[in-house]
Amino acid sequence: ADAIHGTMNSKYKHTTSKGLSEETRLISKSEMGAPQEGEQNIMTETTEPPSSTDAEVENAADPGQVDGIKEQEDTFVEEAEEASQVKPSIWQRAVAFYTVNSFLILVVIAILLAYAYPPLGADYLQPQITATWIAVMFIFVMAGLGLKTKEFRKAFNRFYFNAVVQIFNFGAVSAVVYGFSRFMESVGALEQSLADGMVICACLPLTVNMVLVLTKSSGGDEAAAVFNAAAGNMLGVFLSPALILMYLGVKGDVNLGEVFYKLGIRVVLPIFVGQMLQKFSERAVQFATRYKKQLKKGQEYCLVFIVYTVFCKTFETGSDSNAGDVFLMIGLQFVLLCTVMVLAWIVLRILFRDEPKLRVMGLFGCTHKTVAMGVPLINAMYEGNPNVGLYTLPLLVWHPMQLVIGSFLAPRLA
Repeated sequence: ADAIHGTMNSKYKHTTSKGLSEETRLISKSEMGAPQEGEQNIMTETTEPPSSTDAEVENAADPGQVDGIKEQEDTFVEEAEEASQVKPSIWQRAVAFYTVNSFLILVVIAILLAYAYPPLGADYLQPQITATWIAVMFIFVMAGLGLKTKEFRKAFNRFYFNAVVQIFNFGAVSAVVYGFSRFMESVGALEQSLADGMVICACLPLTVNMVLVLTKSSGGDEAAAVFNAAAGNMLGVFLSPALILMYLGVKGDVNLGEVFYKLGIRVVLPIFVGQMLQKFSERAVQFATRYKKQLKKGQEYCLVFIVYTVFCKTFETGSDSNAGDVFLMIGLQFVLLCTVMVLAWIVLRILFRDEPKLRVMGLFGCTHKTVAMGVPLINAMYEGNPNVGLYTLPLLVWHPMQLVIGSFLAPRLA
């Protein structure tokens, strides 16, 4: 051990204090009886040069270099914070608002234009052809092409839940609205055309896209939303006109045979054509998929055009309603929508206590009403009726209102 200690002192006098401590520890081991081979290993280990890692650590510990790295990090953080704090311009906000609310904005503009000069949409644009035939049939062909009939296979798995949603949407909502609207009419608080329009709105099926979007954002059952939207719209083609005629009766200006003939030609036939294209024409499906956004916009513009023409007819022929009646109806629709949503939630909590995802989907499915099918359906049933605009107005109020309330509830249900 003394020989080893002497050799190490002669060869490595420049060894640091850390190295000397290590040598002392190793020498002590050798004095306790370590084998000669171990002593050779110790010599080898202690004579290895410092590793590159140690050198990097020492270099990294250089104060100037550390300060430079910190300055670069601070600069990067400041730039990122400045970029995140850049506020969008007024134009960007306006574009974003229009993108989200384009249909509602276009409907308001269409009604104002119709009020400004009714003859344009009532006579010159030939609405009896362009609106009631071309626009309506285009909308329902695209609806038939987009309805996923394969989702009907899933109905048997949740027949009870699907039945509850459809019965509540068609039956319970229409019954509540009918009773309330008749009461308001009987006390003279609401004009008959608007009261009838509220009933017509309540007899319509649920929306397709809105129910799916709100269900997804709320963490609900998306498969149930797809099926009920498709099933509800298919049932609505036959059930909605039957409910409307049951509640409102066949009035003097409504020919029952002519109504169902028009519904068959303008609604049922286009949906059937769309379904056949979906099943047998791969090219049509690819075209619809490729230009999905453009076709959706086309449907939206057709709806706006129909709304424009019906209000042109309403303003041209005149109406017994005034602005006060319209604002009262808006308030009543809000109260009715909130009421039926509370009732739907209570029923779903009782029947599906352990299935929160189904309850979320059911809340929207039980209370939503479609404007995509409702507007052309009303136009097909009451073509030529001077009050067709007032029949449509309650639906145009209910539709954006259900989106606003649903968007408010979505993060709270998720």
